[in-house]
Amino acid sequence: MVKETKSKKDTPLKLSLACGGNKPEGFKGVDIVKTDSTDYVQDLFIFPWSQFADNSVDEIECSNFVEHIPHGDSRNDPFFQFFDEIFRILKPAEFDPNNPNIPIKGFATIICPYYSSMRAWQDPTHSRAISEASFLYLNKKWRDDNKLDHYPVGCDFDYNYAYILDPVWQTRNQEAQAFAIKHYINTVSDIQVQLIKRS
Repeated sequence: MVKETKSKKDTPLKLSLACGGNKPEGFKGVDIVKTDSTDYVQDLFIFPWSQFADNSVDEIECSNFVEHIPHGDSRNDPFFQFFDEIFRILKPAEFDPNNPNIPIKGFATIICPYYSSMRAWQDPTHSRAISEASFLYLNKKWRDDNKLDHYPVGCDFDYNYAYILDPVWQTRNQEAQAFAIKHYINTVSDIQVQLIKRS
């Protein structure tokens, strides 16, 4: 009996952006410097990312990089350009047939320090603070509803998010956590956001 093997074409392309010396299993690393984890050397602030074709990537993960994106001006902002590139190279979203809420391709996972955490500003190279509301600007309907269609961004993502809580708050009840997240600093260490490409 001949064992079938997946062709390279059938193998999902999953990218770890700004991987540094670390990339999750099953991902290809992308970074400006060559490390043992880097499969593609790419300056993520030079657009477009010439090594990746439109609709070619199944999944993206990016950890502790978005807060380093510098500010631009009212016509060009690297934050928007970065997410426009993610949108361009991701395949259209497909979902688990057994659970239509779980994407199996066409999505990105972003992890970064939360705006009200000391972690957001402890590193002198951080350029911006990120909250869950930062990602509203990546949704076309929200931009249209808020008359922001003049913003220099074209991508269209749905998104959901979760908080990574400081250990002190992890065992508290949900009501106490919700109050602390809204009113106290250092309750949330990081935010994890899942962006799902809208077609």
